[in-house]
Amino acid sequence: MPSRDATTHWEGGLQNGEGHVTLDSSNAGQFDVSFPTRAGNPEGQTSPEELIAAAHSSCLAMNLSGVLESQNLRAESIDVSAEVTLGPAAGGGFEISGIAITLRASVPGVDAAKFAELAKTAEQTCPVSKALAGTTITLDAALD
Repeated sequence: MPSRDATTHWEGGLQNGEGHVTLDSSNAGQFDVSFPTRAGNPEGQTSPEELIAAAHSSCLAMNLSGVLESQNLRAESIDVSAEVTLGPAAGGGFEISGIAITLRASVPGVDAAKFAELAKTAEQTCPVSKALAGTTITLDAALD
């Protein structure tokens, strides 16, 4: 399996510095980052938390599709949002204090109880969920 990479160039201190994140593998873009916009209003800049949310939501959508296929089911649509929260850490500094996942899908031929079971399996086996196992992840999954 391939690996993917990104780089960040940073100049200055934490409060007054700024950086640029480049998605190297895909060359899909370069994004500005700074601590004030990370901890406050984004003002058009991304953050590590937003990038984690993007990774988590896209990974879970793909993984759910695979879990459904393993049961001979196919979604008409899957929508996943991930809200990643940055908060103060015990002992100082910051931590990702939680990730709230909202998953909605249209899946013909499955009832709500079975869908909830399959969605939970998809969340638990999602590679990004596994990588983020050190934080609290909540899942709100329902059929459209």
